[in-house]
Amino acid sequence: MTKKINFLTPREIIKELNKYVIGQDNAKKSVAIALRTRFRRNNVPDEIREDIVPKNILLIGPTGVGKTEIARRIAKLSDSPFIKVEASKFTEVGYMGRDVESMVRDLVETAYINERIKETERVIDKAERNAEELLLDILVSPPPKTRKKSGKNGTDGTNGGTEKSSYANTREKFRKMFLAGKLDDRFVEMEIKSSMKPPIPVIEIFSQSGVDDIGQDFKDIFSNMFPKQKKLEKIRVSEAFDILVREESERLVDNDKVVKDAVLKVENSGLIFIDEIDKIASREKSYGPDVSREGVQRDLLPVIEGSNVMTKYGAVKTEHILFIAAGAFHMAKPSDLIPELQGRFPIRVEMDSLSKKDFVRILTEPKGALIKQYYELLKTENVNLNFTEDGIERIAGIAEEVNIKTENIGARRLHTILEKVMEDVSFDAPFKGKTTKKITVNSEYVNERLEGIIKDEDLSRYIL
Repeated sequence: MTKKINFLTPREIIKELNKYVIGQDNAKKSVAIALRTRFRRNNVPDEIREDIVPKNILLIGPTGVGKTEIARRIAKLSDSPFIKVEASKFTEVGYMGRDVESMVRDLVETAYINERIKETERVIDKAERNAEELLLDILVSPPPKTRKKSGKNGTDGTNGGTEKSSYANTREKFRKMFLAGKLDDRFVEMEIKSSMKPPIPVIEIFSQSGVDDIGQDFKDIFSNMFPKQKKLEKIRVSEAFDILVREESERLVDNDKVVKDAVLKVENSGLIFIDEIDKIASREKSYGPDVSREGVQRDLLPVIEGSNVMTKYGAVKTEHILFIAAGAFHMAKPSDLIPELQGRFPIRVEMDSLSKKDFVRILTEPKGALIKQYYELLKTENVNLNFTEDGIERIAGIAEEVNIKTENIGARRLHTILEKVMEDVSFDAPFKGKTTKKITVNSEYVNERLEGIIKDEDLSRYIL
């Protein structure tokens, strides 16, 4: 039995998601349950744990409604390794493009980097202490070793003891000066690992594991074969300390533990978000560029069902990775996917199109709301923005109207409209004088800058 893990309940997960994503309650509920189930799995008896596989989710809805953001936020909440991939980037084995297994290798690489950062933070205090001692060795040369003199009464070490005492006192004085920052601008000479690496032979290997990944593996192999070159450089004490801290951190980090933890985390809590899955749905029997659509689906199938994928950190099992797929499905339907792949996404959620009310909430409620961003950005230029309630309503109304008349790109429409509304202010700032310039963004202000574009439907297709 593994150690029990306490984690957020589904209601608490939704509460956290509400801080960043507006609406889409059904989708939030599904991912909250999937996330909580993953933690429940860690608490069940060992004999049944391996049989409990994640229930993958298929999100159906137009772009800009929060599909990616939901997946990204739950990964952050659970501290899970996460990557987003686009299904249209993959091609069937034998065609030009990336193979589907590369997304697992990318996920492992992401997990490795994250675990290495955590391990570095764990040893950073010791690395800084070691770096401090090494820097003092450079700043204060130790006394030369004196040979012991033997007389009638034995060893005479008086001079040696005095020198050691003087050296220790000097070293402590320099330590205090360094910690006080008085030595930061002083220059010292030290050996630095050269960024120039020995030339690496170019080797081309074509296999199912992907040319890009194999090439990187060979670069790593050859770079480890050759010792890193060092050169003597004169640099500031502050820079020397940072370099020594990095070198000590690298030395103290247990790379085998980092690799083991990264692989374990991917296998038990990895999350892969596959966007644009509708682009690989076979709408009809076709030839030419579309011939690989069904092939990509069949290549995805074993990875999602569960298989061993070879990475440079060893074999990784994929059966407990949670897959969240998403697509607009304008031209195709989920039923156009091959039956086997449909079966691997048992939970399907249709996302809601965003209304004017949703746009108002998106502009004001999230932690990083667009209006808050513009307010803080222009505040740095002594511009005080004041978005009135009717101004926000008007921006939201225009976003809804343009989405209906042209392509529905969801909340991304707000970026386009707000940028156009704030264009003149952003261009003219900073204003002359030290006094703060106040700008009130109300419905009239918005209409002045957008009315002509909105009336001309052809123009709005290009501008908004």
